[in-house]
Amino acid sequence: MSGPAARPGPIPWASPVDFAAHGESAGWAKPTAKDDGRFVRAEYPFKGRIDPDGPFQPAPGRYVLYISWACPWAHRQAIVRQLKGLQDVVGLAVVDPLRDGRGWAFRPGQHLTGDPYNHFTLLRQAYDATRPGYSGHISVPVLWDCQTKVVVSNHFPDISLDLGSQFDAWADHGELDLYPADLRWSIDAINQRVYRDVNNGVYRCGFARGQAAYDEAVQALFETLDWLEERLRDRVYLLGDRLTEADVRLYPTLARFDSVYVTHFKTNLRRLVDYPNLWDYTRFLYQQPAFGGTTFFDQIKRHYFVTHPHLNPTRVVPVGPQLDWLAPTRRGG
Repeated sequence: MSGPAARPGPIPWASPVDFAAHGESAGWAKPTAKDDGRFVRAEYPFKGRIDPDGPFQPAPGRYVLYISWACPWAHRQAIVRQLKGLQDVVGLAVVDPLRDGRGWAFRPGQHLTGDPYNHFTLLRQAYDATRPGYSGHISVPVLWDCQTKVVVSNHFPDISLDLGSQFDAWADHGELDLYPADLRWSIDAINQRVYRDVNNGVYRCGFARGQAAYDEAVQALFETLDWLEERLRDRVYLLGDRLTEADVRLYPTLARFDSVYVTHFKTNLRRLVDYPNLWDYTRFLYQQPAFGGTTFFDQIKRHYFVTHPHLNPTRVVPVGPQLDWLAPTRRGG
């Protein structure tokens, strides 16, 4: 992959987050009378796929992944990119963890890259370049095609599957199959429940606009965490002794649970550390470089506690909790 070009001088970096000037960045669909206070996730309109027979064919150096280290949906893509050894195949650009009404912005800083590929200052520029006048939700991750200069996809489930399968010819670990044919039915079934009740479930708790909607979401969340706790009693991974797409999708939510969701999203019935098997499993994954090496709690906590002033009006970022992520696990490590 050719090195990133230097940022041209005339394009200024986006100014620091300014809620007074630009408002709050909504991460959900506009509420309606029909949703009864339930959180409704925004649509993901770009759903191109990497396909040797399609317009977006796999090739080294052609694509860039735009992510936030803070965002769990984008975190999954970074994990797959590292697990597969695609660092020299698919580029990476990281946005600032804070965002206002303009959406995600690029600024250089610790663990941040700016945008050395297109010199965007706001991620919405990628959306507008693909669909001029785009007025929908601006989300990460985004897979960008440097050849046609458009967004391939912002549909996070497809991006991780494509990263995990379509670049094997150039990957350092092309032999790693996170979505093996013999386990796909089981992976899909787990992913469906985990997405509904855990990945999206914590948001359904935190962004509920009524008690009934919150109660419904929090009950489903902890019923599923209880189910996962029992499932992991005698398994290394969710599907036994094989790391799969299901583990990649679950981990980012668990990694954020005690540090953010317990307080910020009111998911405080039990903490992750109160689940012996889940906590052991999450630490085991964290101690693997692709997981722990892409988990930045400073960015995670700043994003949630500062970006959602309707949930945390003071925008004070809590110092805790203290968690021993490197403690030995029964799975090894």
